[in-house]
Amino acid sequence: MIGLGTIANASAIVAGGLLGIVLKKALSERIQDTVMKATGICVMFIGIGGTMQEMLSLAEEGLISGGSMMMIFSFVLGALSGEAIDIEKQLERFGSWLRRVSRSEGDSLFLDGFITASLTVCIGAMAVVGAIEDGLSGDYSLLLAKSVLDFIIIMIMSASMGRGCLFSAVPVAVLQGSITLLAGFIQPLMTKQAISNLSMTGSMLIFCVGLNLVWGKKIRVANLMPTIIFAVIWALVF
Repeated sequence: MIGLGTIANASAIVAGGLLGIVLKKALSERIQDTVMKATGICVMFIGIGGTMQEMLSLAEEGLISGGSMMMIFSFVLGALSGEAIDIEKQLERFGSWLRRVSRSEGDSLFLDGFITASLTVCIGAMAVVGAIEDGLSGDYSLLLAKSVLDFIIIMIMSASMGRGCLFSAVPVAVLQGSITLLAGFIQPLMTKQAISNLSMTGSMLIFCVGLNLVWGKKIRVANLMPTIIFAVIWALVF
């Protein structure tokens, strides 16, 4: 069933958030920090593995690496366009609106929890790549794997930052659902090379998400999201 991955992902976020709120007093800051870093390490290695799978190929002379020029082109233009649009700023505005309509103005951590959770579980390459795969072939396995990670991440975040993290399910459902629906229209563009480029750059963004989980926010991942669009364009042009 197409779209099942997004439904499962959003449900996992809500379930993890509710459990985190219930267990808020039971989880010490030390445990929260350790589990969060452990999750970040797993995400980083998922990104590394996906990147290496696309970059390296086996030839008679051994392993050869490729895609460097595409990677540089995509990330430079993706960063420039993402910063020009300032996707993260738009997410902050949406969070402020969501806090008002949910009547959570008294929750001082609502906005911080919502933005942090959304940047972690929604504005990541795994969401985009998984949603496209779900829309094109009905393969929601990547989104199911993401659901498990998101469940743990949101549970820990909710235990420390409150119910604002729960509402990250909204942008997840909107973003991934929209990509899944539009995936059928872009199927002719999804050549073998385009999918390979998208997977490679997407996996690199997944690594960046993991890096932020382990060491704190070092990279504005949301503003790098246009990278995957330029990766597909590269495949179509060259």
